[in-house]
Amino acid sequence: MLGFAEHTFGVLPERVRAVDIPPYEDTKASFDRVLKAAYGVNSGHGILILTDVMGATPANVASKLEALGPLSGLNSPVVVLAGLNLPMLMRCISHRGESLEELAQKALAGGQNGILRLGSKALQETTEK
Repeated sequence: MLGFAEHTFGVLPERVRAVDIPPYEDTKASFDRVLKAAYGVNSGHGILILTDVMGATPANVASKLEALGPLSGLNSPVVVLAGLNLPMLMRCISHRGESLEELAQKALAGGQNGILRLGSKALQETTEK
């Protein structure tokens, strides 16, 4: 997904990172890598973490970071969204100057609006609304 974003925008924006979490990796090691990435992107205005599936290891690890709050040492709020899709990511990159809460809301809307049933009748009904 980041490759597509880089292709679309010409360059991957600063403070955007991907952390791959292999299924065999110890969750403590995964958490440490996510925390390190969070420190690397932290501007003091909040950190938005996008994960694939609620309940999967990446979401669980990110949720632990969010739950720590100030104890994480980031001195910045963390918001975690699950259900990542490309429209959600594109919305995040396009609106990265917004506040954390505004960005999270726009990301959710972009992700939801990017899910469409294709087909002539379904597409026509969607565009007529």
